[in-house]
Amino acid sequence: LEGYELYVNASLGISIYPLDGNDAEDLMKKANVSMHWGKEKGGSTYKFYTAAMDKRASAELVLENDLFKAIEKNELYLCYQPQIDIFSKNMIGAEALVRWKHPKLGEIPPSKFIPLAERSGFIIRLGEWVLRKACEQLKRWHQNGFSGIKVAVNLSTLQFRQKNLVNMVMEILKETGLKPVHLEMEITESSAMQDPDFTIAILKKFTEMGIEIAIDDFGTGYSSLAYLKRFPLQKLKIDRSFIQDLNHKEESQAIVSAIIAMSRNLGLKVLAEGVETKQQFDYLKQQGCEQIQGYFFSPPLWAEKFEQIFLK
Repeated sequence: LEGYELYVNASLGISIYPLDGNDAEDLMKKANVSMHWGKEKGGSTYKFYTAAMDKRASAELVLENDLFKAIEKNELYLCYQPQIDIFSKNMIGAEALVRWKHPKLGEIPPSKFIPLAERSGFIIRLGEWVLRKACEQLKRWHQNGFSGIKVAVNLSTLQFRQKNLVNMVMEILKETGLKPVHLEMEITESSAMQDPDFTIAILKKFTEMGIEIAIDDFGTGYSSLAYLKRFPLQKLKIDRSFIQDLNHKEESQAIVSAIIAMSRNLGLKVLAEGVETKQQFDYLKQQGCEQIQGYFFSPPLWAEKFEQIFLK
């Protein structure tokens, strides 16, 4: 094509007459459902239609519609998972995590509704809501004497590509009265590497404001170390998958030790996610990891419970 050779693949969805439908419209609809099922499983494949696919697609559509109304109905709320200095064991911050209590289905796990929000584009509105609520809560904590705490907020890939992202963050900080130095923005390694030059430009604007930047899920996104050196970062968060395997996989120990050593040499703070056992805690402390986050210290907490833990 105009001198370029293109490599393409295909996913096929198949429905069968009369088993799956009696007319072309119904058959095409069900073939489309099965095609999307195949794409979700990795693509470059074919899938025959089953009733289970349609049931799942219908359930997801209903859930997606409910998600769009969840903010207005006050069904969403934030929890805060403490971040701990591994040597002093003091709480130094918290990661804000969104939760959804559906009026009929109860608690919907983030692993179920976050992908829906990303696919539908709702993640942009949801992310703005999370940032505003987290900043409002942190400002209240500071006013009540809980000084020295930062709050970390995740940015999705879609959010990070917003043209007005920097202005939106500035407006929320101005509205809530929170100083930028108390806010930490987390982006995933894979998001950062999609367009490194764009990432550098945006992150520079945040750091100039005083906002701390952390790379989340580090070790899973195949980042270029050359670009990592150029990114205006302050912290790396080691992905929980490596921490979970610390006790029984030497490869994970080697990766975690290497990330900690690299962070130290680059002048970056390092935080380990998903710390659940004393053995993991002891190993990370021995290696010089500075901060931890995970159930070994505390699960995500309601704001009121977070305050009680902080006071202790």
